[in-house]
Amino acid sequence: MNLAPLLRAVNEQPHAAAGRTRVGIDIVQISRIADSVAQFGDRFTQRLFTPSELAYATAVPSLAAERLAARFAAKEAALKAFELSEAGIDWRELEVRRLDSGACRLVLHGKAAKCAGAQDDEAALSLSHDGDYAIAVVAATAITNPSLSKTSVSP
Repeated sequence: MNLAPLLRAVNEQPHAAAGRTRVGIDIVQISRIADSVAQFGDRFTQRLFTPSELAYATAVPSLAAERLAARFAAKEAALKAFELSEAGIDWRELEVRRLDSGACRLVLHGKAAKCAGAQDDEAALSLSHDGDYAIAVVAATAITNPSLSKTSVSP
């Protein structure tokens, strides 16, 4: 069966990327984040994290590196899920907020929100850490700007 005509037709649809589920995942070595904080201090943390992320992470100093690593992994996973790696997004436009329930939510601001075309409830976020690693998974249920999508299917 020749699928080339079908694949070409899918690629030529103007909104082929709209509404697709995209998943991003990232893993970060916690000790590397701790080393960067030790070496670069505020210059490093304030470039990557929002004030509320820093306040949460540093509320328990012994957990700061793993909390920051999980948030960094979430930002990387979000860039992948929303296909924003080449959009010139400021790290602080991708924010992890901890809810009263203990769950975390991904919030996009500024250019990240505009380019992703997403609302706050259109992404699922899961964070975890164990040993020297933190991992994050982002599932984005709405990519409404197909011109940002770099993914294509070739016959």
